[in-house]
Amino acid sequence: MVARKIKVLILRTAGTNCDAETFLAFKKVGALPVLVHINQLIRKEEEMANYDIFALPGGFSYGDDIAAGKILANEIKYKIFTEIEKFVASGKPIIGICNGFQVLVKAGLLPGFNGAVSRQTVTLTFNDSGRFECRWVYLKFNRNTRCKLLEGFPYEIITLPVAHGEGKFFTTQKTLQKIKNDNFIVWQYTNENGELLGYPYNPNGSLENIAGICNEKGNILGMMPHPERFLTSYHHPYWRGMKKEIVPYGYHIFNHIVNYVKKNF
Repeated sequence: MVARKIKVLILRTAGTNCDAETFLAFKKVGALPVLVHINQLIRKEEEMANYDIFALPGGFSYGDDIAAGKILANEIKYKIFTEIEKFVASGKPIIGICNGFQVLVKAGLLPGFNGAVSRQTVTLTFNDSGRFECRWVYLKFNRNTRCKLLEGFPYEIITLPVAHGEGKFFTTQKTLQKIKNDNFIVWQYTNENGELLGYPYNPNGSLENIAGICNEKGNILGMMPHPERFLTSYHHPYWRGMKKEIVPYGYHIFNHIVNYVKKNF
């Protein structure tokens, strides 16, 4: 019997520019990705319930007018939120990358304390450096994270590229302590030894060096670095000079999420 293909809804709109790479990432790990415009969901031409994974790729939706991801977040919040709530309640995965992460926090889907969504409690704002940061960084995976999508992820220190001008994770001290104490943190910016340091290792000044978080239920993942840009060792800038094997960590992140769906749905 042929195994069922995991269907992935990749959301796009004006300004989205990492949809093709995200499409390729899911295709490479054996899923069936479909590019869907936000208007198709609003007009009910596509139904979220027909998909297994909901992905919000990177880019500059609507030119990042007002604030990065804010307009798309409002469209989600006020036009398709009932469908989103049902998708979250089902336990199916949602992943937001870079601009997608910005959309998730500004729509109130992350961190989603007490199962609540729609109220924004954290943000991603302008980098402390005052400039667009586009380079490779090191990340440390929180092995105690409540993120179900990456449960058992085999790598602790990884490297991925970042490309953003508004990636600083910021919130109140009270909210930050809850995020930290209750293991909402998934990824943190570090050096190659896993140490939490300041700039340039932390490219944007994020509190607690936060690069990615999940929701309380553990099925929504938001992260600023771009796993879809590291699907093969040839994507690494030093692939020709590395004396040890280059692990394409981005590939393994997508593969882990798809395997989670295969095992649980």
